[in-house]
Amino acid sequence: MGEVLALVEARLRTALGEPDARAAVTFLGTDRIEVLRFTGGDLVRYATLGMSAQPMTDPTAALADPVKGPRAELLLTVRAAAADTDKVLRPLAVLAASPQVEGVVVAPGASLDLGEPLWPGAPFSSVLVAESGGLVEDLELDEPMDPVRFLPLLPMTPNEAAWKRVHGAQALQERWLAAGTDLRDPLRRSVTLD
Repeated sequence: MGEVLALVEARLRTALGEPDARAAVTFLGTDRIEVLRFTGGDLVRYATLGMSAQPMTDPTAALADPVKGPRAELLLTVRAAAADTDKVLRPLAVLAASPQVEGVVVAPGASLDLGEPLWPGAPFSSVLVAESGGLVEDLELDEPMDPVRFLPLLPMTPNEAAWKRVHGAQALQERWLAAGTDLRDPLRRSVTLD
C-alpha cells in the first residue's frame, strides 16, 4: 500500500510540481485519504492521495481481490481566488473514500454526489468523472496490479446533474463544449439545457 502511494505522489509531483498544502482525513473503517493542493498561475489543482492504495471492488463480487482491480485518484482544477475552494478538501476526501465506504467503482462517466456544496457558496454539489490520461498520465504498476488512473472531476450544478442522468455524460460534455463553458470557473452558472 505505502509503495503504491509513494509512486502516486511522485507521479503527481512530476506532473504538477510541489504541493503547497496537504490535508489528511480518516473516516471510521477506512484508510487515510490525503488531499494535496498545487497552485500555479491562476489555477489551483487538488489531488487525492490514498484512494489508489487498494483496488476498487465490484460490489456484486463475492470476494474482494486485494491486488487486481481498478485504482484511481481524483483531480479537481479551479480558477484561483474566485471562491473559497480550499474548503473542498473534506468533500474530495469523502469522494475518494467512497469505494471503501460504499463499495462503488469510480469510473469515467460516473456522477458522484455529495448532497451539499463542494465548498461554501458553490453552485455545485456533484461532479462528473472525466477520462484519465490528460493532465497526469496513468501510472503503470507491477503485474498483476492495474494502473492508477488520475480522474479529473468536472463540477456539475444540480440541473446539469439531473440532465446528465437522463441524457448521459457524453451529451452533457458536448453541451458544455458547444457553449464554451469554463469548467474551471468555481462560480459558473449552469449551461443552457432544453
